Amino acid sequence: VVNWDPVDQTVLANEQVIDGKGWRSGAEVIRKTIPQWFLKITDYADELLASLDHMPGWPDSVKTMQRNWIGKSKGLELDFQVEHFGQVSIYTTRPDTLYGVSYMAVAPEHPLAIKAAQEQAAAGNDELAAFLKQCGKEQSNEAAMATMEKKGMYTGLNATHPLTGKQVPVWVANFVLMTYGTGAVMAVPAHDQRDYEFAQKYDLPITQVIDADGDLSDAAITEKGVLINSENFNGMDFDQAFEAMNKQFKEDGTGRVQINYRLRDWGVSRQRYWGCPIPIIYCDDCGAVAVPEEQLPVELPENVVFDETGGSPIKRMPEFYETTCPKCGGPAKRETDTFDTFMESSWYYARYTCPQYSGGMLSEEADHWLPVDQYIGGIEHAILHLLYARFYHKVLRDQGLVNSDEPFVNLLTQGMVLKDGAKMSKSKGNTVDPQDLIEQYGADTVRLFSMFAAPPEQSLEWSDEGVEGAARYLNRLWYQVTTFNAAAAGSTFEKSGDLDKEQQAMRLKIHQTIAKVTDDIGERQTFNTAIAAMMELTNALTKFNDDSNNGLAIRHEGWFCLIKMISPFAPHMSQALWEIMGNEDLLCDAMWPKVDAVALVQDEIEMVVQVNGKLRAKLAVSTDASKEAIEALALADENVQKFTADKTIRKVIVVPKRLINVVVS
Repeated sequence: VVNWDPVDQTVLANEQVIDGKGWRSGAEVIRKTIPQWFLKITDYADELLASLDHMPGWPDSVKTMQRNWIGKSKGLELDFQVEHFGQVSIYTTRPDTLYGVSYMAVAPEHPLAIKAAQEQAAAGNDELAAFLKQCGKEQSNEAAMATMEKKGMYTGLNATHPLTGKQVPVWVANFVLMTYGTGAVMAVPAHDQRDYEFAQKYDLPITQVIDADGDLSDAAITEKGVLINSENFNGMDFDQAFEAMNKQFKEDGTGRVQINYRLRDWGVSRQRYWGCPIPIIYCDDCGAVAVPEEQLPVELPENVVFDETGGSPIKRMPEFYETTCPKCGGPAKRETDTFDTFMESSWYYARYTCPQYSGGMLSEEADHWLPVDQYIGGIEHAILHLLYARFYHKVLRDQGLVNSDEPFVNLLTQGMVLKDGAKMSKSKGNTVDPQDLIEQYGADTVRLFSMFAAPPEQSLEWSDEGVEGAARYLNRLWYQVTTFNAAAAGSTFEKSGDLDKEQQAMRLKIHQTIAKVTDDIGERQTFNTAIAAMMELTNALTKFNDDSNNGLAIRHEGWFCLIKMISPFAPHMSQALWEIMGNEDLLCDAMWPKVDAVALVQDEIEMVVQVNGKLRAKLAVSTDASKEAIEALALADENVQKFTADKTIRKVIVVPKRLINVVVS
């Protein structure tokens, strides 16, 4: 059962149905049963679920979303006997509520519903058939089912309760999906909100069988608890009732433990022109035959004509679909459906490793490069694209094309771009054209602002003032480097004697920045803090106007390293500055700056002094000074004494290498 757009004449994914209408055509979408090709992703459901526990590089939120989408559950499959029809199986994760069943509900596409409608129509009553037809015009996805008005009709048939032997009515309900479980549910209004709303509307019995907190006058009681009104099972909790009922059903042969998944097999057929042709040939004698490997890939014809009849033009092109059967050589027809475009996006990362390879899907180079070390994508791809890619990778592995189990080691989901608090989108008319900004400020400015405005996983609030600030910083950096006499400073740092305190402090700042930027980019991926650290270094180097031999060498080292570090964010300007500083090669081929451990050795550190929590002084303190010595130094400072004179010092708190707080009254 699929969402069918009668204008575009194609299947639509659930996400492409907006308010019951096709996203492109605006036509009312109908439910339709048509032959489709599927990939059996359900065969990999357990592995896809279990592997999530061994993926520390993925955000917990994404892993939770995938677990919920796969939706593994343990329940019982029970057999109800329906008069004049036969056995109908249902699946439930709450067998503890079985004594509360007051009706059974089946999907509009269920064989029981169709048979009942046909029998009633033969007797002159078309109401049920009309209801089924109306349900066929509604959406067939879980999201829509949760919010749509609950509607149903009695089939005229009754089912026998497997424990009590009582008769319960069988209804057709629009909220039951044929694609989940068995297409039939046992309805327990007292303990399921959906069943409760339906029972309230059609005045069906509501019987409480679980003793838990709640008031049935307002809503269903969905919490688990102790069984009541359940004959021999009274007093049992959920686990006890599950095991006891399973044992009884197993002995009777009317029930069994069943593992179910919310995940459905992946429907990959699309009735569109664009997309990869599904490589299947249909023969009247041989059936569906795979296109031989030597004839792959099947290519789309390009001389197509789109007309007012709609649908895919290749369905009207016998020169494309008429062919011969690879098995018997007789006349045959190609499949005219094309693959869902998710098929290509599910393995493109692997093909990137060997784009020129013509001997198959992947060469040995794929194993050299895969899995991807760092993958970046929006949170909106957390389920479909990323789940399909994980599944596809495991299929490639099982076909011997790759050796790894997962496609992406680390995943970063970047935030949205907001403007005035709302997500940027064409429909809202609040977008900013990057090209206009590039023409005004240059691409590097736009890149730098985008990275500086927020951590990558958070939403970015667009700011024209922020873009201007990024441009001012790059202009300042350009001016400082281009006016610095790089030739006079030499190409590397070589001191000509001992460094004074200011020179030591400047080198310390340079190499502290290298350490921080390297960690922020490579490990923490907090690009905004890396840029902030480079801005601080720019300010420090601008103020450091030492023209001695050591001073020039330190300044050269600082600008040299800064250009390298800023290059991932402003690559064009960095390359130009790189050449201005006397380099002829490409900056992207240069080595990343390395931290000089000697430069990080400190004889003194700066500590702030607070009096009653307010900053009053800054002190240069020896790194090996004791707490007592630091306290004495702080109390002797003349700036501190201005705020402690004629006051009682209650205590002095020393936080090593950070601050001193003097508490007075």
